[in-house]
Amino acid sequence: MAKTLAQFSITPSGDGEYKLHLEDEDGDTLEFTAQYEQLDLIVDAIDEQLNNDEDEALAVDDDEAGGKDD
Repeated sequence: MAKTLAQFSITPSGDGEYKLHLEDEDGDTLEFTAQYEQLDLIVDAIDEQLNNDEDEALAVDDDEAGGKDD
């Protein structure tokens, strides 16, 4: 079962790499070392997915907009 992301952080490690910390809802943390290029690929993948979902995510539900039920 997938865990829910609670928070994350990215910090430079000073040697051209970054430490990526992912914390779940239980407080368990995973630490990854990543290079700039890897983080850039992650950003690109997230951006592409959000762009694909943008219309649906920003759509206003008739009930939320004060629309009438038929």
